Parts: sequence; structure tokens; C-alpha cells
Amino acid sequence: MKNYNKNFIDLFIDCFRKFKIFKLLISIYDKYKEAILYLFFGGLTTLTNILSYTLLAMAFKVEYMVSNVIAWLVSVIFAYITNKMYVFESNTSTKKALYKEIASFFLARVFSWLLDVVIMFVGISVLYINDIIIKILSNIFVIISNYFISKFFVFKRSGKNEKDYGKVEFS
Repeated sequence: MKNYNKNFIDLFIDCFRKFKIFKLLISIYDKYKEAILYLFFGGLTTLTNILSYTLLAMAFKVEYMVSNVIAWLVSVIFAYITNKMYVFESNTSTKKALYKEIASFFLARVFSWLLDVVIMFVGISVLYINDIIIKILSNIFVIISNYFISKFFVFKRSGKNEKDYGKVEFS
């Protein structure tokens, strides 16, 4: 792969390839790159969601469901960008394909958002559990469901284009 097709994460990892001490870690990274990056960016997405929620709910005293919706929107935009660029290195060769991918991603996230809303509602309004604890538990379920939906439905690779995966070209 030529450098102009690499993202900053690949370039960063390449800096460590020449050191023997990192050989084992690099081989693990190479073997499980997608899962490692998904967990890393999923963690950042979760952090974005929780911090957005906490800021709105605690600092600005916004009602918990409104805070949850806004936190969801912020984190979904962050997740789409990082999943497309770094995790699944998605190839969208036309604007139509890009729009379809964005729509699929957001639709899939609506499903996981509904899961989040149900968990938040039951945890806070029915079981009277602390909202931050429920938010963290909810995000665990959301991350797992989002990975499988993204991998197998939104960013699924077609075998014939796999070597060009990651390039974005518009006709």
C-alpha cells in the first residue's frame, strides 16, 4: 500500500514496525486491526456520548431524554466519520453510494438509539438507578450491536472491490 492511501493511524503504526520490541504488538494489531480500531473509536464515541449527555444534563440542567437525544446525534456523527475513514475504510465510488451508506448508518443507529432510550427509561424511570450508571451500561449494549450492524450491513465489503477499499471517488 502506498503512503498516499494510508490514514494517519496506519502511518503512526508504521513508525513502530522497524523496532523488534513491538513485533508482537504489531502482529496482533495487523491480525485484529478492524476490531481494535472499532473498540478504540467505539470507546471515543462512547466517551463523546457520555460527556455530551453529562454536560447537558448536569451543567445545563437539560431534561435527561433531551440530553440523551442530543448526545446521540453528536456521537453518531463522530462514529460515522471514524467508522468510514479508519475502521471499515469504506469505499463509496459515487455520491449515490455515499448517501445510501450515510442513510444506512443513521438508520442502523436509530435502532441502537431506540435500544438506548428503552434502557435509559427503564433504568431511570422504572428501576430508579442513577442515570450515569445506566448511561454507561446502555452504551455497552449499544457498542456491541453497532459493530455487528456496521460490519455486516452498512460497511459490508464486496469481494470484487476489496483491494480498492478505502478510496473515495465520485463519478
